[in-house]
Amino acid sequence: MTAMTNSLIETIGWIGAVLVLLAYFLITTRKLDAERRLYHAMNLAGGTGLAVNAIANNAYPSAAVNLVWIAVASYGILKRTLH
Repeated sequence: MTAMTNSLIETIGWIGAVLVLLAYFLITTRKLDAERRLYHAMNLAGGTGLAVNAIANNAYPSAAVNLVWIAVASYGILKRTLH
């Protein structure tokens, strides 16, 4: 991979980490409700960023956790959309 590609993958991973942690912080401080699609969207985007970074770095256990995280967030969005 080129240096630019590595930098992009690192940036995607860091953005993912910030989104997941921010979603958790907002739930913990009751600034965001778990029933809101925004919460699940933040987790979906964050998990995707972390999964991309983990796969690119051959960190397969972390990638697996984040793929499950993406599935759970997707379920949350789908559930809120259908109701």
